[in-house]
Amino acid sequence: QVQLVESGGGLVQAGGSLRLSCVASGRIFSRYVMAWFRQAPGKERDFVAAITGSGGNTYYAASMKGRFTISRDNVKNTVYLQMNSLKPEDTAVYYCAARNAPVVAGVGPRDFGSWGQGTQVTVSS
Repeated sequence: QVQLVESGGGLVQAGGSLRLSCVASGRIFSRYVMAWFRQAPGKERDFVAAITGSGGNTYYAASMKGRFTISRDNVKNTVYLQMNSLKPEDTAVYYCAARNAPVVAGVGPRDFGSWGQGTQVTVSS
């Protein structure tokens, strides 16, 4: 497993942008599929985006595609989530997750074994 630490959350007005970062411990970061999930109060943890170890393939939830971009820097052991055109319904705690696998075989929370502590994103209307 890897240790994950997210940062970059905060308060932003609707239409604004934020970039979340997640730094992973360990020396084999490139072996991990990385993903972002989010969880609003009283709701389930939902998939946002995922990226393969090489960064060559990315996957998005339908409602985020075109607004959010996931990327990674394997030298810095960091995965990013660039969020543009934010809406109040994007308000949630955003979690970084990792899975030691070469491909994205599933995008449910149970498909990922390592999690960060989460970072709060609040979008005001």
